[in-house]
Amino acid sequence: MYLPVVKQNRDYDRRNIDFVYLVGFAFCKAFFLLEKDMKALVLFSGGLDSSVCLGLAVKEYGADEVLALSIYYGQKHKKEMTASKRVAEFYGVKRITLDLGEIFKDSNCTLLEGAQAEIPHEDYADQLSKTNGAPVNTYVPYRNGLFLSSAASIALSHGCEVIYYGAHADDAAGNAYPDTSIEFNRAVSESIYIGSGKALRVLAPFIDKPKAAVVAAGAAIGVPFEMTWSCYEGHDKACGVCGTCRDRRRAFEENGMTDPIEYEE
Repeated sequence: MYLPVVKQNRDYDRRNIDFVYLVGFAFCKAFFLLEKDMKALVLFSGGLDSSVCLGLAVKEYGADEVLALSIYYGQKHKKEMTASKRVAEFYGVKRITLDLGEIFKDSNCTLLEGAQAEIPHEDYADQLSKTNGAPVNTYVPYRNGLFLSSAASIALSHGCEVIYYGAHADDAAGNAYPDTSIEFNRAVSESIYIGSGKALRVLAPFIDKPKAAVVAAGAAIGVPFEMTWSCYEGHDKACGVCGTCRDRRRAFEENGMTDPIEYEE
């Protein structure tokens, strides 16, 4: 009398076990697909230069193989974080954020919230004429060194083989931003390559090129410039007169193009 009951229970248990195995396998497969290794990490502010780097990385590896890292560091122009989210969504890449604001809280850099001085509304050449060879006052102390080191740890954790970052020659001119120079790039790239066990390299495709070349490269691959944000002021529209706004507008003009974003003046 009990044998049929036992047989039914065993069949029922077997079906349950099979179902659990199938669900577990599907879950594990989905998890590993979501967490799979990627090829490239882009240090991604949402600005023009890093957006072009993101476009280049996607063109090279495909959106599924690219990770965008956006960093908040206490900057007044938090709008660039919103821009980075929009551009990342445009390309369909995974984006992660990192908060490093605490590190710069004691800095007097005018780019940061809490700074007493105002952001200069003049060309970098005019700013540099007053610094006696020192960086401009919108230079965030060793920012790119910190960013790249953080990016290296994250990149290695995701299996990436390369970090893209958008330094260009105009930013390094006159020692305005020393952590965008060719010398700095060479040193930090070697440090990351050696420190990663030669598993990770840094690619700065515009390190020896002017910003006009960045715009030209972005235009060639359809970068959505209208979604990017460069201005150091945190207004609704770009101010048009800070150093980076002036450089951006000039770069478009040198390409015979009109910058698609709105300016206050």
